[in-house]
Amino acid sequence: MRSGIRGASLLTLSLLPQVVQATELEVTHWWTSGGESAAVAEFAKAFDASGDHWVDQAIFGSGGTARPIIVSRILGGDPMGATQLNHGLQAQELIDAGVLQDITDVAEAEGWRDIIQPVSLLDSCTIDGKVYCAPVNIHSWQWLWLSNEAFEKAGVPVPTNWDEYVASSDALRAAGILPLAVPDQPRQIGGLFEVLSIAIAGKEVWAKVNVDKDEAVAAGPEMAKVFEAADMARAMSKVPERIDQWNHATKLVIEGKAAGQIVGDWAQGEFQVAGQTAGQDYTCLPGLGVNRIISTGGDAFYFPTNDDPDITAAQKRLASLLVSPAVQVAFNLKKGSLPIRGDIDLASANDCMKQGLDILASGNILPSGDMLLSPETNGEIEDLLVEFWNSDQMTATDLQAKYAEIIARAQ
Repeated sequence: MRSGIRGASLLTLSLLPQVVQATELEVTHWWTSGGESAAVAEFAKAFDASGDHWVDQAIFGSGGTARPIIVSRILGGDPMGATQLNHGLQAQELIDAGVLQDITDVAEAEGWRDIIQPVSLLDSCTIDGKVYCAPVNIHSWQWLWLSNEAFEKAGVPVPTNWDEYVASSDALRAAGILPLAVPDQPRQIGGLFEVLSIAIAGKEVWAKVNVDKDEAVAAGPEMAKVFEAADMARAMSKVPERIDQWNHATKLVIEGKAAGQIVGDWAQGEFQVAGQTAGQDYTCLPGLGVNRIISTGGDAFYFPTNDDPDITAAQKRLASLLVSPAVQVAFNLKKGSLPIRGDIDLASANDCMKQGLDILASGNILPSGDMLLSPETNGEIEDLLVEFWNSDQMTATDLQAKYAEIIARAQ
């Protein structure tokens, strides 16, 4: 299937001096919640305004649902014009197969290495010196989102850290409020565990496990505290009916039916769509209020190879546009994520985004876990955590032992 068709208007591509015809590009992504849809619409609007046309192909469900579909299409000879993937090792198979465009010429012409911060985001797009993706945001899992209304109803102060939050759980339950909303999705449970790991064990211990793959540390006393916290989080999240999507959990927090949620900063898009104000209607605690740190994963766009020079030219125009200052501001203010450029004005950012920007500027950052562990290892960990979350029999000690075994053979 062709991923682009010729249009009628003309554009001048900055990298290519000749006049070229505008092109349609089919773009796949899994941004389907209210806040996500509002954010991705900014990309589409900017691309259409440039003279090309964004053909939106949203895949409902999580990234875990969408990624196999995206990869299968590309490897099966039915590529889209561009696709969202996360940073890290997710695109390795496609790069090895030679089915993703090399966009190094765009990155070098526009000085991406000088403007993208942290530069590790660009490094994660770079294989053997060639750039294969355009980073578009910095997403961090390291956030606890709290409903001010829920704590007022329960008659307890809004917590300032994890321990205070745990201590409030009985009062919340007594008021008919779910202490912690956790969706029944592997990636969401895995992300929650990563947040607990970094906040409670600290970044040095986390790095020994995730970077060095140190089985002894994974099985040791510092990580044991993390598994105890996971056991407490499991108890706080017990609910009669499953919560099936992360944004449904966020909706419970927005409505004051749940007191909190541990999820990435993309939750801010949902609060914004609901008309809520940071610091007034909801509170955000980076690093669970224990360790003010953010991970620096995020989203990037990749461009499958094709045999049509018009499509290739349009792909490079889109790559350039996604990184441009005005588009970065418009998209990230709607998405709740941080921009990948350090040279743009975000004076209109809300309180939570400003906290994230301050932490980013301080350098207290870590790469996302999915940039360090293979998809297979991440999948094993997520499967184990889901089993634990849905079990009344597996103890924190059992979980830690099985986790350490995975780390021992991690790739």
